[in-house]
Amino acid sequence: MNALAQVPSDFLHALGTLRKARCRSELRLDEIPAPSRLAPFAVALGAEVIVPSGGGDYAAVHGPAAMALARSAAAGDDPDGDELATGRFILLYDPDGSAVWDGEFRIVTYIRAQLDAEMGNDEMLGTVAWTWLVEALETHHAPYRAAGGTATRVLSESFGTLSDRPGSIDIELRASWTPASADIQSHLEAWSDMVCTFAGLPPLPDGVSALPRRRRN
Repeated sequence: MNALAQVPSDFLHALGTLRKARCRSELRLDEIPAPSRLAPFAVALGAEVIVPSGGGDYAAVHGPAAMALARSAAAGDDPDGDELATGRFILLYDPDGSAVWDGEFRIVTYIRAQLDAEMGNDEMLGTVAWTWLVEALETHHAPYRAAGGTATRVLSESFGTLSDRPGSIDIELRASWTPASADIQSHLEAWSDMVCTFAGLPPLPDGVSALPRRRRN
């Protein structure tokens, strides 16, 4: 019996729906090693939001994208573009279910982005980050339950020989929730939009569709 034959059909179905997800072109997704101790079956994706040097034809709404555009204007084009936000999307599956999850599937996510000082010091930042998550799931009609998470601000200061480095404030959001079914497509699409929101990119204009997710070589 090959390894694929031992994978439960519900998990295979979930993997198939992930492949159908349509994500923005600024988002790069790669499969990464999945944690082996959290569930019998798991898949993990790593994400980076990359904006081309010069910022393309749109204006950033806040945060990292705004700073990247400013750097680009001051220093000239970077052929690789600027990394604005990173994240991980992990899908766990336990055929026996979990009382903690309230289901057989669980989605575990992480997002990190650097903010400008004004936004980073906003007392409501954690609440805003959580609201972005809830709104993204609702906008993509991704039914879920038992959601929970933690928003953290990370202040970085440099000293000594590194004192010329400017200070920075990062926002991190760790969140997990239980999808209502094995159809995970809308959940990945919602999360990918949320990563772009953290990066400071504006929403796609009405009538413009995201691109199907393509695996990078």
